[in-house]
Amino acid sequence: MLEGNAAHYLNNVLRLKPGAHVLLFNGRDGEWSAEISGSSRKTCDFILKTQTRPQEPRQSLTLAFAPLKKTAMHFLVEKATELGVGTLCPVITERTETNRINLDRMQAQAQEAAEQCERLTVPGVETAQPLDEFVKAWPETDPLWMGDETGGGENLINALQAHSTGMTPTARHGFLIGPEGGFTANELASLDALHFVNRVDLGPRILRAETAALAALTCWQALLGDWQRLNQ
Repeated sequence: MLEGNAAHYLNNVLRLKPGAHVLLFNGRDGEWSAEISGSSRKTCDFILKTQTRPQEPRQSLTLAFAPLKKTAMHFLVEKATELGVGTLCPVITERTETNRINLDRMQAQAQEAAEQCERLTVPGVETAQPLDEFVKAWPETDPLWMGDETGGGENLINALQAHSTGMTPTARHGFLIGPEGGFTANELASLDALHFVNRVDLGPRILRAETAALAALTCWQALLGDWQRLNQ
């Protein structure tokens, strides 16, 4: 049974009636074809038919980013979901543009994007935390690539290709994208002291934060992510 916004969308936006066929997923049991068996103003009931796709694993890819303003944040959450991010982590930096973070809205946006792109998992959204707390909790054995707008980082493609050798499926990978204006000198010094943080260069142009994040995720998917299955 569906309740809330999902039921409202089927009943009142799509105006589906009993007997209509839909595809359902819950992030755990794969995708199923189902028939609407009944509905009320706030609920929708189904009869499950057959599984159409097995459950896909949640990707171990984390995107940590300084929160953006409303429109840019929505864009980033939507596109990061389409690009397969497993976890979204807002981090508060010294130059963060806004401290107003609606986690419920972010989770709803991630769910809508997952439905739209027919993804069977929904990214997790973590509570915002200060940058130092985020890196303190990051596993020291797993790489965290930091977008470096100063031009001093390693070429991202080279860094990812070097890491692909001996990569284990369970390893966690992460990108850390700073705010507009970048990290401060103090933040960069603290990050440089951590052996698992790797500065990477995203090209010769200064990118907006959301553009930098999506560029990095695209490169990761092409070299290390599930885009690889297209070549198998």
